[in-house]
Amino acid sequence: MEKVVLAFSGGLDTSVCIKLLEEKYDKKVVTACVDVGQPEDEITRPAKLAGEMELEHYTIDAKDEFAREFIFRAIKANAVYEGYPLSTALARPLIAMKIVELAEKVGANSIAHGCTGKGNDQFRFESIIRSYSPCDVIAPIRDLNLTRTEEVKYAQSHGIPLPSDKLYSIDENLWGRSIEGDILEDPMVETPEEAFSWTRSTEDAPDEAEVLEISFEEGVPIEINGELMGPLDVIVKANEIAGLHGIGRVDIMEDRIIGLKSRENYETPGAFLLIAAHRALEQLVLTREELKFSETVSQTYSELVYNGLWHEPLREDLDQLIDNMQGRVSGTVRLKLHKGNIRILGRQSPFSLYQEEAVSFEDKEMDQREMAGMVKNYGIQAACYQDICRRE
Repeated sequence: MEKVVLAFSGGLDTSVCIKLLEEKYDKKVVTACVDVGQPEDEITRPAKLAGEMELEHYTIDAKDEFAREFIFRAIKANAVYEGYPLSTALARPLIAMKIVELAEKVGANSIAHGCTGKGNDQFRFESIIRSYSPCDVIAPIRDLNLTRTEEVKYAQSHGIPLPSDKLYSIDENLWGRSIEGDILEDPMVETPEEAFSWTRSTEDAPDEAEVLEISFEEGVPIEINGELMGPLDVIVKANEIAGLHGIGRVDIMEDRIIGLKSRENYETPGAFLLIAAHRALEQLVLTREELKFSETVSQTYSELVYNGLWHEPLREDLDQLIDNMQGRVSGTVRLKLHKGNIRILGRQSPFSLYQEEAVSFEDKEMDQREMAGMVKNYGIQAACYQDICRRE
């Protein structure tokens, strides 16, 4: 019997996929859970379920790689899609790559996932799998056009252990937490407080503001309040600090890849904090032209990641451009956090382009009289246009 590696979360969709792959596709199922910072029970549950079903199972720890090679790149690119820092989309290519590696290791000739035909993840997983592996791709839920109710009935009739009921569909990793489904599908319904886990409400956030400093080296955060940290620790600490102060909640109508609009809630406290600090430092060390162009780069980069095109050569090209620009994005930013707000208090860098003496109103080294000719001809085309308008 041919092997199939199933990206296994232990949720309803992938639990049902196990039996479907055996029954409908005549496959021997190997399950795999890639750890990119999910809660501990979401790592142990798949292994436990696979054990109960006597399946070959693998747990792959990819947290450090996710932090270094994906999250840090997202920080350098200021990767924000339609108002929120990318989290779920950023983890999908890494998960797919690890599944591809495992499929080759165990000799599987196909790879399966539990995505539906309405979401984004089918694109993100399959584009990577097809680019890096000769394996066939199987998507039982999509290919059999199953509804959630049909899945539950199938699971019950086949003795498949169902995960405990959750009110919302939640995806969580190191960089963020997405919340959707159930009553949140109505755009007029306020997201209940119990849906949030990483962030306090602004009402419950501390009354006293917190001031902190974040230091960067070549575009990536390395210290918080003078304490040198590795990638995992700095991300976890940023999430903890920002979440305490009610920072990082996003409620948007998101445009999915297939064109559907979807109401999505996100908690990305650390991402908001680190990207805000990163942007503030960039303003100090990058030129006006670099900053203008970096906005275009950031938007393009974010769209590539969201659309599941991490393997697109343009993304690699942009990384080279970004890395070159980030060589000077080193220094420290001081911020104040208070009830959902981030305020930049100061920034310093050995690569600062700011010249206090030149800006000062007391400086005479720059002769102000030399500006008269430049100002006289400033906006000359617009002046010509206005002259034509007056003649008409």
